[in-house]
Amino acid sequence: MRFVPSFNDGQKYSEALGKIVCVGRNYVDHAKELDNPVPREPLLFIKPSTSAVPLEDVINAPFSRGEVHFETELALLIGKTLTDADETEAQRAVVGIGLALDLTLRDVQSRLKENGHPWERAKSFDGACPMSKFLRVDVVPNWNALAFRLDIDGELRQQGEGADMLFPVPTLLSEMSRHFTLLPGDVVLTGTPAGVGPLPRGSRLEFSLTGGLSVATTVAE
Repeated sequence: MRFVPSFNDGQKYSEALGKIVCVGRNYVDHAKELDNPVPREPLLFIKPSTSAVPLEDVINAPFSRGEVHFETELALLIGKTLTDADETEAQRAVVGIGLALDLTLRDVQSRLKENGHPWERAKSFDGACPMSKFLRVDVVPNWNALAFRLDIDGELRQQGEGADMLFPVPTLLSEMSRHFTLLPGDVVLTGTPAGVGPLPRGSRLEFSLTGGLSVATTVAE
């Protein structure tokens, strides 16, 4: 079944999700914790719509393929076509904000990086992007004030704020739109803060986001 983007009041935004556009290393501390260089321009990659599943469902990760790492990210639901957009136009195209996990087969990704190969095998598998419902964008006081966190089994593991992003939301969306068109129903993931690590089997995950979004889920054994 295809993932259907919807708001937390139950209203569907569209019948099907578009592409999921992601940015790597958008938080300096995360780049440093993986011993990666800090980028001078957004490091972009795409997850297919088939990777998306509801965040509130039990997470079934492919542990047989190696370590699966969690990366908590702010997710932006796009509501207008963006092509070569300026930052003001880009910011106005966001209709919803939510949270997502960029699940990563870290062992697979490391092998791919060593050989200079793309990351899709590590990040685009079915179920690689558990995604929440979306808050309507009018709950956002300002992008820099957005804050989110992940607790695993009651312990804080990740927290991030819009102000900590290397490339803020308007800049990021504008830059993306210069390279390819963003369409209504697409989702943009804005990078993960420090604290990523192996996803513990059987654990309970609790997510929260400024504006009143909270989601709890569990990881399959």
